[in-house]
Amino acid sequence: MWKLKIGSDTVREGGDHQWLRSVNNHLGRQVWEYHPELGTPEELQQIEDARKAFWDNRFETKHSSDLLMRIQFAKENPCVTDLPQLKVKDAEEVTEEVVTTTLRRAIDFYSTIQAHDGHWPGDYGGPMFLLPGLVITLSITGALNAVLSIEHQREMCRYLYNHQNENGGWGLHIEGPSTMFGTALNYVSLRLLGEGADDGKGAMGLARKWILDHGGVTAITSWGKMWLSVLGAYEWSGNNPLPPEVWLCPYSLPVHPGRMWCHCRMVYLPMSYLYGKRFVGPITPTIQSLRKELYTVPYHEVDWNEARNLCAKEDLYYPHPMVQDILWASLHYVLEPVFKRWPAKRLREKALDTVMQHIHYEDENTRYICIGPVNKVLNMLCCWSEDPNSEAFKLHLPRLYDYLWIAEDGMKMQGYNGSQAWDTSFAVQAIISTNLAKEYGPTLRKAHVYIKDSQVLEDCPGDLNFWYRHISKGAWPFSTADHGWPISDCTAEGLKAALLLSTLPTETVGESLDRKKLYDAVNVTLSLQNDDGGFATYELTRSYRWLELINPAETFGDIVIDYPYVECTSAAIQALTLFKKLYPGHRREEIENCIARAAEFIEKIQATDGSWYGSWGVCFTYAGWFGIKGLIAAGRTYEDCSSISKACDFLLSKELASGGWGESYLSCQNKEYSNLKDNRPHIVNTAWAMLALLGAGQAKRDPTPLHRAARVLINSQMENGDFPQKEIMGVFNKNCMISYSAYRNIFPIWALGEYRCQVSKAL
Repeated sequence: MWKLKIGSDTVREGGDHQWLRSVNNHLGRQVWEYHPELGTPEELQQIEDARKAFWDNRFETKHSSDLLMRIQFAKENPCVTDLPQLKVKDAEEVTEEVVTTTLRRAIDFYSTIQAHDGHWPGDYGGPMFLLPGLVITLSITGALNAVLSIEHQREMCRYLYNHQNENGGWGLHIEGPSTMFGTALNYVSLRLLGEGADDGKGAMGLARKWILDHGGVTAITSWGKMWLSVLGAYEWSGNNPLPPEVWLCPYSLPVHPGRMWCHCRMVYLPMSYLYGKRFVGPITPTIQSLRKELYTVPYHEVDWNEARNLCAKEDLYYPHPMVQDILWASLHYVLEPVFKRWPAKRLREKALDTVMQHIHYEDENTRYICIGPVNKVLNMLCCWSEDPNSEAFKLHLPRLYDYLWIAEDGMKMQGYNGSQAWDTSFAVQAIISTNLAKEYGPTLRKAHVYIKDSQVLEDCPGDLNFWYRHISKGAWPFSTADHGWPISDCTAEGLKAALLLSTLPTETVGESLDRKKLYDAVNVTLSLQNDDGGFATYELTRSYRWLELINPAETFGDIVIDYPYVECTSAAIQALTLFKKLYPGHRREEIENCIARAAEFIEKIQATDGSWYGSWGVCFTYAGWFGIKGLIAAGRTYEDCSSISKACDFLLSKELASGGWGESYLSCQNKEYSNLKDNRPHIVNTAWAMLALLGAGQAKRDPTPLHRAARVLINSQMENGDFPQKEIMGVFNKNCMISYSAYRNIFPIWALGEYRCQVSKAL
């Protein structure tokens, strides 16, 4: 039976202890371990039933309900409540009693799935291109069977088969249509995990047919070409150049990689190393077989030069503009031949050394977690390529488990090492919004400890300009302090949560965060405002929008620079406004100026129909919540600000006839509001819209839409107080969806909490 371990419990003395580093005793770390001796027959049957139910409904329900974790916590932390489950009929009034009972049942349950260190664990999967990078890297380095037990490998195969589409392919994410990128890499992963070319009761053959029917893997995206090249199932000459020499250029150039968005920078950094070395792993019988299975012509007859720019139409979200084709052709035909010969070859060697310096810096400053799962495994592969026996490679290995998560759909690689700090900050605000905080002191106290102890306490070492890093002291990360990358909205939400907790009695929630640490959070927040007033994610926007012309990733949009976003900008406004209220004497003029400029930015980027585009959640409802709340926090009102009134009109125009809101991920992809299939409401979209409208004073103007939305949330609650997992609600880079499993609990609580205080009590 699988068991989720948390924090210091994840570190085994005599095991991988010597290869793990931490700044706070591994606070927030989540690791699943297999223990064959655990589990009663009833528990094991419960898990098998959950797995079977997912398999039977896999084409209709793509998202796990995180049942393995919930089964474990139900045993360790049973939810004891005598409150009845309530439903509200269409003609019935939504009374304060019903809302309060629903909230108590919801928080009672949510408290039981809180980890002992204060955060809420959960599934942060969704993308289908992450696990292949891990499997390929471990296969190349010969560490597959050492790192992944038979049980790990079995669950990974379960996950891949569970998320195979009916036509045999795999999508970019769990809800997406089949793509060459997803299909080829996941087919290869299954082969490397030991599945035969005709295994899976025909599933492997169906996948291979999809690949060949769509032109073979020469039509895979550039990221896919890179992965197949290091594996030895594709030739480097079929890749567009990724010259490491660009890292030697002066920073003053707008195209310098140090000016790129950090996720883009940190992925192409190790890619350029592997390209520069033309690294290829051992050619095993499986690789030789893949060379036959994946192509429509014999491997030695493939036109690799033509393949450089091929991309299946199913994958093509961002087609290469002509300027990019000219650039790649120039590099391929002119510069690359030069760098292979002396004396220019010396320059390549220097570039590779420089790139490895930056890789090691990233590894060491994230305790070998790395900023994300793609550069995690790429960096690890580079370290092995540099020296298979290096300490760096050994330090990488135990941190792979930080990215693995198991649910009833199998084992996946997450999009980060979790969303611990982000979810905890939101959960605290949600519970406090209900005005029932004093009833949930133990829950808030534990969460308070996590928030305080996950703040980043120091900047990265050395010359930050040399390493292209922003200050981080005082920031909050998305996940854990060991990860450590500072993010503007995570810092803002962490600061909001810490400030709200400081207003509650210490005997209820514990000691407040030290004032100096609050000041540090304000300092890093102020430092992240761009000249246009907006806030990007990790750093300032360092270059120009036209740089997106050289985005080589055909399947993602807006990846090259760190753009300012309505979500990040609004979160910063809200946090600084609350801070100014509680600490009016600290940097008041700077804060007020920052808020004013940020509010103007939000107004400026609003669409003419009153909407904002959501870049990190689905989609217009998510951004609408942030846009409206940011302007309200800046002092605007519905009556004096047309941006707020237009935004409210937009949201109200999207309310479903049955009540509530339900927005499809297609909104993100197509940049146009799309309802879910059959116009179904979604509890998370409904909660976001409610919070936006409540913030803008809708309860005073016409509470009817709020009553209808509240009914949707109340009637969705499950018997045990939990809420159901529905369609995926997170997104990045316009086109890839990601799971925020905690949202199903956090946002119904938050919306009903605000509704209780603003509407129910007024009835």
